[in-house]
Amino acid sequence: MSLNINTEFDEEKNIWVIVPEGEIDIYTSPKLKDTLTRMLKDKEADILIDSKKLDYVDSTGLGALISILKKVKEQDNMIYMENVKPNIRKLFDITNLDKVFVIKE
Repeated sequence: MSLNINTEFDEEKNIWVIVPEGEIDIYTSPKLKDTLTRMLKDKEADILIDSKKLDYVDSTGLGALISILKKVKEQDNMIYMENVKPNIRKLFDITNLDKVFVIKE
């Protein structure tokens, strides 16, 4: 599977809105990390990941998200996630990352 990443900066809310589509795995996580790193270089802000089109995340994908979270926190910002599917939410719960990322119900 592939990964398409739609990015947009919401000037009004001062937040990056990311809509990943597909899977974040060993093959696609470098693309996600590169895209988010470039965005943060352009403008430091919170990130909202809308997961409505995200089908799968593996451990490599989690690693990429944690790496980005560290960069975001260095700037006193946060990563928020919404529309997280049950199979992905379960992965966050099992790894206790639901306590690190803000997951909106």
